[in-house]
Parts: sequence; C-alpha cells; structure tokens
Amino acid sequence: MNDVKAAKKQSPKVSIGLTDPKSPSNVGAVMRAAGCYQVDAVYYTGQRYARAAKFNTDTKNVAANIPLTQCDSLVEQAGQGVKLVCVELVEGATPLPAFNHPERACYIFGPEDGTLSQQVIDQSDAVVYVPTTGCMNLAATVNVLLYDRLAKSEDMAAGDELIRQSRDTNNKVKVKSGEAALLEG
Repeated sequence: MNDVKAAKKQSPKVSIGLTDPKSPSNVGAVMRAAGCYQVDAVYYTGQRYARAAKFNTDTKNVAANIPLTQCDSLVEQAGQGVKLVCVELVEGATPLPAFNHPERACYIFGPEDGTLSQQVIDQSDAVVYVPTTGCMNLAATVNVLLYDRLAKSEDMAAGDELIRQSRDTNNKVKVKSGEAALLEG
C-alpha cells in the first residue's frame, strides 16, 4: 500500500508532454486547455519554447497552478505507474473515438513542424490519432484529446454551477426555460 501512495505522489494523474514546441501561442493555448481539463502538469523538451517564452500567451495564468517544466525526456518524466500515450498521425495508431483512456496517463505530442521519434513511439503504451482530414495544430489536438478524455469519464462535472464558475465575468446569459424544455423533451 505504501508503494501505491508513493507512486501517486511521484507522478501526476494526467500530464501533457510536448516535444520541442516552437510556438509560444500554442504552448499558451495548451496551458489554457490544461487548466480547463484539470491536467496536473505540462512538460516540454527542447530549447525552442524556452527562447520564445517571453511572448507569454497563457491568458488565464494557468502556469501559476499547473507546472510547465522543461525536461530532457518526456518518457522518463512521466513517472512510475503512468501510461504513456502518444498522440500522433502514425500508421497503426488507434483512432481517438475507439480509445479507452487509462486512469493515469502522460499524453505525448509531437512538435508543430515534425513528428515523434520512432524511439518514443516504441516506448509508449498506446498511440492514438484524431481522425481528421488533414492535421490540426498542436493546441487544437491537445484540446480534442482532453475533451475526449473528459467526455468518456464517469465523473464528469456538468450543470449550471459549473457554467457559473467557468464562464467569463461579463457573461450572464441564460437559456429561456421554454427552450431548455424543448431540448430535454
């Protein structure tokens, strides 16, 4: 039992790994998605983002609550007991709608202008792709993956209280009760 507790303390339940990201706007959007979908940590490799980080685009200041950490190896950073899930357009990958998300996962994404290495793919527990015509950008792919995880989760929060907590302060719009009844019936 102590080993299980130690493993949970050593590694986050859900993390994102970015392979040598180049765009600060994409990393900022990934951080926003991480906040929206309750990711525990975001890791990245390479030097390109560190050089571009002065162009901060984390508009919700998510980095204050979710660590954004540079590392040498996303595979090693994932931690004990965490499944490595590569998200990439590679032959033989599982389409995201058919994928069952592990409880503890590190989702690893390739760079905006490249792909994951064969070595990383070979070390993963699963490889999934978003079945689109053409490819999405990094931040869009992260959002779709995290939404899919949430949509398939048994403990998804929903309702008006969540809406009130999540929306911008200038949004006070409500659905008319008759329209809501039409949607339910």
